[in-house]
Amino acid sequence: MSRDWVELDFYTMLEVAQDAELIVIKRAYRRLAQDLHPDASPGDREAEERFKDIARAYSVLSDLSQRTLYDRMRAGADPD
Repeated sequence: MSRDWVELDFYTMLEVAQDAELIVIKRAYRRLAQDLHPDASPGDREAEERFKDIARAYSVLSDLSQRTLYDRMRAGADPD
């Protein structure tokens, strides 16, 4: 996991609470992905970038070990 990700708020990107369960995260991702997918917004560079951001956020938050590491790093804890 990139240390740059610590500065990004994946929970806000997906519009979910930090204590959200996986099913809530999955639903939020699917809703946003459907709206922001490049096929749904052809030529909209902002939507395309946001789509990439939510995909990255979902990949971290949907994996328990990555999510735990992400949360620890954001809290300032040593990830090791």
